[in-house]
Order: sequence, then C-alpha cells, then structure tokens
Amino acid sequence: MKHIRVWKTVGAGTAFAAMLLMGMTGNWKRVGARDDEDRNEREEARIKRGFEIAPVPLNLEGKNHALVGLGSYIVNAVADCNGCHSAGPMTEFAGATGNPYFRTPPFSGTKKINTATYLGGGRDFGPLGSVPHLYSRNLTPDNTGLPIGGRPYSEFVEIMRHGTDLDHIHPNCTNAPGTPLSPPNCFAPPFDGDLLQVMRWPFFKDMTDHELRAIYEYLSAVPCNPGQVIAGAPYLQNTCP
Repeated sequence: MKHIRVWKTVGAGTAFAAMLLMGMTGNWKRVGARDDEDRNEREEARIKRGFEIAPVPLNLEGKNHALVGLGSYIVNAVADCNGCHSAGPMTEFAGATGNPYFRTPPFSGTKKINTATYLGGGRDFGPLGSVPHLYSRNLTPDNTGLPIGGRPYSEFVEIMRHGTDLDHIHPNCTNAPGTPLSPPNCFAPPFDGDLLQVMRWPFFKDMTDHELRAIYEYLSAVPCNPGQVIAGAPYLQNTCP
C-alpha cells in the first residue's frame, strides 16, 4: 500500500508539472504573438505618422510605401536630419511665421519647414581644426533617382555604419610640421580626414538594417534639391532631372 501511495504522489506531481509546463508554453506563445502584434501596430503608427509629417511631396513610384513612411518618421521626427542638412538655422524654417523658436507673433503657431533648403545641405560647421569651412552634404536624389547625389544603398550603409567620407573632400594633411597645410582644405591631426567629422555616424551606426533601408527609401522619394552655390564647395550642388 505504501508503494501505491508513493506512485500516486509521483504520478500526481508529474501530471501537475506537465500541466504547468503546458500552461507556460501556452503563455509564451500568447505573449510572443501579442508582442508581434504590438510591434506591428507601433510600426504601422510610425509609417502613418511619417507620411503625415513629410514636408515635401514624395515620389512613391516604384518605392516601398511602408519603408518610405517609416523612413520619413525617422528622418523628420527622430533623427532631425534636416537640422544639419539644410542651409542652417536661419533658413531651416519658412520665414518668421513658421519658426517655432520665435515668439508668437511672428510665429504663427505652426511649424513650417523651408522646402527650398530641405535636405539640400550647405550648413557650415566650420571652423573645425585646420578646416575653415565644413559643409553638410546634400542628401536628395540626383538625376539618377538615387539619394545623396547618386549614392547606391551599399555606399549609404558604409557612410552610416563607418562614417567613411567617400567624397574625400577634406583629406589628411601631408605637409611637414611647421609648413603650410597641404592640401589647403586638409585635416591636421588628431582629426581623421577619411571620416565624416560632424555627421553623427558613431550613433547612427547602431540603427537596424531595416531602419537604414527605410531612411534610404525615404531619401529616394524626396524631390531633388539643386543645393547651395558656395565658392569652393561645388560638391554641394546636385544635378536634378
């Protein structure tokens, strides 16, 4: 009788453990499904919001609409790319009435982006080290339809992940100490002229592949901006269709 009671106890314990395990497994499945649903809902909300806040008309022909919307959300609401890649604070917003930093009046109460300078580059971050003028780049598509003046996606990822200056606009100086800088627009130590010195790539590099793809898709959909005409910086100008 004692053996029978022991086996009954063992059997009851095993059954309880099995039921507990099944319940936990079921909960995992439900939690996992709920997480996926929540994640999808969050992304759908960001996509919708991205289209709502895009300050320029978008060319969606041949584009992934979901990626464009998500990219707009990242570019315009999270990363504020135009804050650096416009011509500067005085031209970022459309006049005094659209500038949220101004008093009301003249601020109208509604932020309005200056589309004439939107993502066209030309903001001067110089002087920095030995470089007197350091201009942000034009991010809009050129006549090829590719953003950042015709950069393919692989080069965009290289820029975002590693900060590589593929234009080599400010190379490392090659002059001997105490002699005139050579070339004149070069970076002296400790700055590395092979890298973009102002762009926030050390932080953007941690974005997911999906987020980078979305940013690129959005930049492909914005209108071409011819860029700023600045002496000594012809690279700012873009060839539009």
